[in-house]
Amino acid sequence: MDTLTRMRAFIAVIENEGFSAAARKTGRSKALLSKYVRELEDELGVLLINRTTRQVALTAAGEVYLPRAAAILADLESLNEEAREATGETKGTIRVSAARTFGDAELGLSLVDFAKQHPDISLDVHLDDNFVNLVEEGFDVAIRMTRLADSAMIARRLTALDFVIVASPDFIERHGRPTHPTQLAKFPAVIDSNARMFSNWLFRDPKTSETITVAVSGQFTANSPVTVRAAALAGLGLALSPSFVVRNEIARGELVTVLDEFMPGEAGIYAVFPHRRHLPTRVRLFVDFLATWFRKCEAYREIPRPAETTAA
Repeated sequence: MDTLTRMRAFIAVIENEGFSAAARKTGRSKALLSKYVRELEDELGVLLINRTTRQVALTAAGEVYLPRAAAILADLESLNEEAREATGETKGTIRVSAARTFGDAELGLSLVDFAKQHPDISLDVHLDDNFVNLVEEGFDVAIRMTRLADSAMIARRLTALDFVIVASPDFIERHGRPTHPTQLAKFPAVIDSNARMFSNWLFRDPKTSETITVAVSGQFTANSPVTVRAAALAGLGLALSPSFVVRNEIARGELVTVLDEFMPGEAGIYAVFPHRRHLPTRVRLFVDFLATWFRKCEAYREIPRPAETTAA
């Protein structure tokens, strides 16, 4: 058995914090992974991992060996990618993290369309509304809907992302319509706990361009924009939502928007990936495809507002 295979087994065990989890992740048996790591240690003449019944931990030698081994394997993958690129061949798997709302909405069709056009590239898509650590969890790229903060990642903006404040017509009739963000403290809110803004909503004064931060509260909090939409439809409060999540309800007059002129407008949909000396060709191809797809489909951001729903 070659050294590279043993190195991959060793790294898999450490990244997954144990032989059992590594076996599930790699599709190899726990016994086989243990054999590979033991053979690597025999080859080196040092112990790399301290094993207990519940966990594994790196030895001093393992601490030194791990980052260099990971770098060697990364360089090998880059070399393979460059060779494939030189021959025009692009294959492999792309592990993608995206918000569940992205995947479940029409925007998720971008992933399907890529897979249809590139049958030699496999997509392993994980939908989770929480932010993931790309490096620690082994993702090649993440699709994030946010106001992008400073990051150690590389980010490419795919398209703008509009947010709106919505409520049901019944809610507006019962509680009135806010005309300035500072009034929101008097209104019940439906809160998406996954949003980075959470219960502190950001606005921009259209006259001074100053940022306005308003703390909101309410009876209903959920970690899903779709559930937040349902609560807003039920009249439980004002909700801050990505526009594409509520565009159909707005078009049908089931939800109305408020404070449109105060929405900041700096958010976007980004492809985010780790710093690498050589970005795999398949990942670059994937990101380029998404950028083109969104340029062609930007009409999704247009929200029809029937005349009868805008007056209160």
